[in-house]
Amino acid sequence: MTEQSQTQTHAQPVPEAQAQPVPEAQAQPVPEAQAQARPEARTEVEPKPAAAPKKSRRPLLWGIARWTAAVLVCGGVGAGSALGITSMERTDVPGLATESDGRWTYPKIALPALPEGVQRPYTDGNRGEIHHADLRALVLPAPVGAKVDPRLDGGWIGLDTYLEHFDADDRGEVKEALADSALRHIAARGWTTPDGTSTRIYLLRFSSVAFAEAFKDDILDTGTRGFKLPAGVDAETQATSVEEVRLSYLSLYAFDEEKPYGPEQTRWAYLQAGDTLALVAQSRKGEAAAVPFQQAVALQAQLLG
Repeated sequence: MTEQSQTQTHAQPVPEAQAQPVPEAQAQPVPEAQAQARPEARTEVEPKPAAAPKKSRRPLLWGIARWTAAVLVCGGVGAGSALGITSMERTDVPGLATESDGRWTYPKIALPALPEGVQRPYTDGNRGEIHHADLRALVLPAPVGAKVDPRLDGGWIGLDTYLEHFDADDRGEVKEALADSALRHIAARGWTTPDGTSTRIYLLRFSSVAFAEAFKDDILDTGTRGFKLPAGVDAETQATSVEEVRLSYLSLYAFDEEKPYGPEQTRWAYLQAGDTLALVAQSRKGEAAAVPFQQAVALQAQLLG
């Protein structure tokens, strides 16, 4: 073969239409001997598969833009709803309203300051269990929204005002027992809540723990002198609503007016706290609710404990 014909043979390009990719499934390994026999120039000019035509990305970009706008709109609506919910009361949100369990809302309660050089009862430095704090500061405050009784505003009261709690037939014996018990003073607070519940709390401080306990035994006497009942109450039963009240050092005696009762029911409890005896009483038309009674007893016990 002449030199010219050899040059034409190597320079002639492979037609593009014949350049077809070999499917992977049909690709067979080339024997080593054949690979060595092929000219190196042949390998360089072997055609590559034709690239597929590029698709336009404009529809994809439009789709992304639409979804982004939708997400931003939903996010804005969600944020507005969240701000609206956080600014509402829980009971105003449909589906999230929580029915009250009957507890009242009280203002912040804290123990009063003590005079210098004395300690609180039930500590090593106060074995006499004496309440040195101002007794008026130890009376439970009225809950939010309650109407305070002007006669029982948390200050000192006279003996006759305290005796109004008892049945008229028992007031003489109670007064006599107090005369023998070295009573120092009485502080009291009363209020009425919007549901019609009337609450009265009395704190009686005696000269010592022994005198306080002696008076407590007199009013709780179930012997010949009889139990001292609140006014309008004919019979009592042990109150179970305060069984879960946890007390430290204090003694609790709680009662409910037994059925059948009149137009209203009364619940009451005595708290023996060292030299001080507390009386918590609640009355309400129909039936006195158990939850606020338990709450008042527990809070008053904490102030005296």
